[in-house]
Amino acid sequence: MRVIDEKGEQLGIMQTQDAMARAEEVGLQLVEVNPKAVPPVCKIMDYGKFKYESAKRDREAKKHQKSTELKEVKFRPKTHDHDFDFKCRHARRFIEDGDKVKLVVQFRGREITHPETGRAVLERVCKELADCATVIQVAQMEGNRMNMVLAPKARRDAPSPRPARPRVQENAPTQAHGDRGEAPEHDEDDDDDDLDDDDLDDDEDDDDDDDDASDAAEASAD
Repeated sequence: MRVIDEKGEQLGIMQTQDAMARAEEVGLQLVEVNPKAVPPVCKIMDYGKFKYESAKRDREAKKHQKSTELKEVKFRPKTHDHDFDFKCRHARRFIEDGDKVKLVVQFRGREITHPETGRAVLERVCKELADCATVIQVAQMEGNRMNMVLAPKARRDAPSPRPARPRVQENAPTQAHGDRGEAPEHDEDDDDDDLDDDDLDDDEDDDDDDDDASDAAEASAD
């Protein structure tokens, strides 16, 4: 047999007596972990602890396993709307819990001569539960009963896409409050004032030139 020690290291192929003696030396047991291998694989371990951990793993696995049951919901060919809605709510609850639902239409007396009425009831139920259930067994007669089996639909929960966030460019020039990139307003009054001042300066210069010319003429006449 192939032996693995308590630390998980391979000891190679050993005789059974030698492997058992090695297990006794460390105060543990020799446990066969893979009997189908050639040669069989044994491991030196604490068998009591091994059993406890195995049972614990099995219990945890059973907690996460849900046994599917087959629930039955009965209708009549002439089920009133109130009762129909009530039974559909029960069927929906069973489906949402992960169970299969067997829909049954019970015929009485001469009602069996009109099986189409029962089929119409089952089709109506399918339409009511179309969002959460699928048909795995079509309607079929069994004696004075018409049966159909529904099962939950496979859920495909896809995450909703997130809205795209606007990207902010780094080192982008920012505008001051109130600045929209428009050209500064042109103040016509200021231009008029500048023109008036220039005109006055030009007039004063012309008057000075006229006075100088008249003074020169008088001096030459004398």
